[in-house]
Amino acid sequence: MRRNLSFAALGPVRRGGLLAIAGVIFALGLVAGATVRPSLWLHAASSIEPARAAARDGESMPAARTSSQRLDPRLSYPADVLRVIDGDTFEARVRVWPGLDVDTKVRLRGIDAPELHARCADEYVKAEAARAALETILAEGEVAISRVGIDKYGGRVDAAVATRNTADVSAALLNGGWARSYDGGRRGSWC
Repeated sequence: MRRNLSFAALGPVRRGGLLAIAGVIFALGLVAGATVRPSLWLHAASSIEPARAAARDGESMPAARTSSQRLDPRLSYPADVLRVIDGDTFEARVRVWPGLDVDTKVRLRGIDAPELHARCADEYVKAEAARAALETILAEGEVAISRVGIDKYGGRVDAAVATRNTADVSAALLNGGWARSYDGGRRGSWC
């Protein structure tokens, strides 16, 4: 049985408390999924193939992974894009465990794109271009999120995002001029 959860289904939020709790539950689910069966989420042969190669050369494969190896930053979660919100945020259905999907908003880690709720006409034009660029990149398919954390604003997560053809979506938007670097501090003006 497949379950789809949604932060929107949590009802009205008072003072952000319920939304913050939901974000924590999502993050805990991701960590639990990474701890129990990380091999389900690792991409291709990034960490498995070296061990197999060592076994072919006569060395033994490790019997169990240590805790630090289970929480490998290369761990990623497949995601189906539901809609693109703006140039640095999209809504996705993320597979956190077999048969358990979570609908959430994903903010691209490390970048800031112009806002559609623009302060000037120039920012709005840039925001439309950034959103179109993100839509094009995500349309490549095989979207996966990794290095997931709770965003500073409730109701979404902060994550690194990759697609079939783009290993780092944030870097692609930076290189295309649709976004700029962002460290979580105060946003600069696009006007």
